[in-house]
Amino acid sequence: MDQKIPTYEQIVANIDALVHAQTDPVAIMSTVVCELHHGISYFHWTGFYRVTGPECLHVGPYQGGHGCLYIPFSKGICGEAARKKSTIIIGNVNLHSNHIACSSSTLSEIVVPLIDQQNNLLAVLDVDSDLADAFDETDKHYLEQICSTISQQLSHK
Repeated sequence: MDQKIPTYEQIVANIDALVHAQTDPVAIMSTVVCELHHGISYFHWTGFYRVTGPECLHVGPYQGGHGCLYIPFSKGICGEAARKKSTIIIGNVNLHSNHIACSSSTLSEIVVPLIDQQNNLLAVLDVDSDLADAFDETDKHYLEQICSTISQQLSHK
């Protein structure tokens, strides 16, 4: 069994308990980021970039060093995930021509879109690691599950 699964299962349970019946997007995103960042050792930077205008992302709740304040949909891995509305895993960011280097220590990245029930992009969850090839299908599965759950919760406010 993948050794990540029990950790993710506990984090999902924690998030569900902590944000149950909450409707404030910032409070929910902050809680998700805190649980993920402190729960998984290879997460170096964990945060949301929120859609704040047409094809425009601004940094939201995050943990780790400073993030980029603004990312257009046309730039970076976050912008690419926003444009495509699909999860992107990059094993080595140094080999990805569209990577925006917010931290020189970042080696791999996963970006998961947060999409509402009307297929509108609300934000992207961005996680960076100082390890190469840190993210896999297990990370993708659970991070997509978390984003789907909180998107549904925000849609019912």
